[in-house]
Amino acid sequence: MSSESLRKDLITRIARVEEASFESTALAVFRYQAEHNPLYAEFISLLGVQPENVTRLANIPFLPIRLFKIHDIQTGAWSPEAVFSSSGTTGQVTSRHFVRNLAWYLDCTRQGFEYFYGPVENYCILALLPSYLERSGSSLVTMADYFIRLSRYEQSGFFLYDHEALLEQLAWCRQHNVPTLLLGVSFALLDLAEAHPRPLGATIIMETGGMKGRREELTRDVLHEKLKSAFGAAQIHSEYGMTELLSQAYSKGDGLFRPSPTLRVLIRETSDPLSIERPGRPGAINLIDLANLDTLSFIATDDLGRGYADHSFEVLGRLDYSEVRGCNLMMI
Repeated sequence: MSSESLRKDLITRIARVEEASFESTALAVFRYQAEHNPLYAEFISLLGVQPENVTRLANIPFLPIRLFKIHDIQTGAWSPEAVFSSSGTTGQVTSRHFVRNLAWYLDCTRQGFEYFYGPVENYCILALLPSYLERSGSSLVTMADYFIRLSRYEQSGFFLYDHEALLEQLAWCRQHNVPTLLLGVSFALLDLAEAHPRPLGATIIMETGGMKGRREELTRDVLHEKLKSAFGAAQIHSEYGMTELLSQAYSKGDGLFRPSPTLRVLIRETSDPLSIERPGRPGAINLIDLANLDTLSFIATDDLGRGYADHSFEVLGRLDYSEVRGCNLMMI
């Protein structure tokens, strides 16, 4: 089978992936990327790994995420339709993620969201994402824009710093019993909470992490308590995503993230990056993102976490040596 025929077959398998087929699909993606991604092939070779001997997810080598900052990572030869870039503080080198097919990314984000929340079109999407909107290349803004365009409600949209307009739309949604998603970066939600505390009823309030140097970093628990108190909310939801991923995970406020069907988390030992921890033990987060078929699906992040047998996971903070990311998820 030619590489292009194999890629098309893998895309079909990834689009239909389920719990029972995840491991076999991931191993097929691994073999494809080990052969057609030069950087990954070199990394595997330096580790002394023979791809044909890899038969379990735990045996797959995970590429350090920081290599996205110094390499253009691609599987196969193609020209990107988009380039996502990470945010960061002044002086930091940011990651770049080449996207072969933007429609594929959008389909994966929609599938992931709808797996947990139902059809996007049924929600009024109100996005409070200053700083992301003020630069180019944000995957989060691209996702939010797509959701806004899918929404059946013309009230959906971005709100940079216009709290009054946002509050008007939130009031309209409550008055008309419209299912509403308020998606916001942490510092912007806190700004709104402090300036305009009020009950938001059944509105889903979802933070994406990140103080962006605008405010003091808070633990997630403290952040959520402040938002719950200001908005009269029982729970604050969270989204876990990053520039290097085309899939996301979501938490509905219980402290546990649950990955979309194309995403899986493994926890590695911090003292031995090639060893996987047992469920329930803390360590560093490895990600398998099948949606990254055209770049790299096996990423060793700098996040600390704890994974569980049902594939849910916690995010506990950052490795000591790593830079604080612009979309940082706070220490618990």
